[in-house]
Amino acid sequence: IAMLKGALKLYIERSDLFIKLISQHLMLSAISIAIAAVLGLLLGIYISENKKLAPFVMGAVNTIYTIPSISLFGLFIPITGIGDKTAVIVIVLYGILPMVRGTYTGIDNIEESVIEAAVGMGSTPFQILYKIKLPLAAIVILSGLRNLIVMTISVAGIASFIGSGGMGVAIYRGIATNNQAMTIAGSLLIAAMALISDFLLGLLELLIKKKRRIA
Repeated sequence: IAMLKGALKLYIERSDLFIKLISQHLMLSAISIAIAAVLGLLLGIYISENKKLAPFVMGAVNTIYTIPSISLFGLFIPITGIGDKTAVIVIVLYGILPMVRGTYTGIDNIEESVIEAAVGMGSTPFQILYKIKLPLAAIVILSGLRNLIVMTISVAGIASFIGSGGMGVAIYRGIATNNQAMTIAGSLLIAAMALISDFLLGLLELLIKKKRRIA
């Protein structure tokens, strides 16, 4: 309780610092999420259309996911240096897995009879993808996006250890100066951003399901 009070006191006394760190964290996360979502979606679509490649692609992505994030940051520092560039690359690599998995699983679970009916009506492969596969797989893809966003916001907190900005700066300062209140303040804000994002996407998912039931 005392440490929570200390964190609240910091929010008030150092509000300018925390507002700056929150904006940095959200910007870093947003860029990483956008890139990972697009790449993951495209890769998921590609392996769903070329299923022979799916085990190899999923295996490679899973392998990356098993590497500790701090180790992955360390691997890229000699190549891309310290700062936001390396942070975005590593976070994107981590974030691709849930998006690829969600996209591939969502499309792969569509009943074959639905696709055959579309083919029989003369739909092109692009029309089948755009008008049938993606809409039917939307819920599963959105679940992958939720996992991507929560994970990205969390991993972005480690980026400060390689010279990037964000709420990890507060955690790093707290650890370096043995200031537990600062460490907790940074950790709580990261958790809050992740939970709020997940909650909002959960509402969107429920809305989509509700519209489907009405339709």
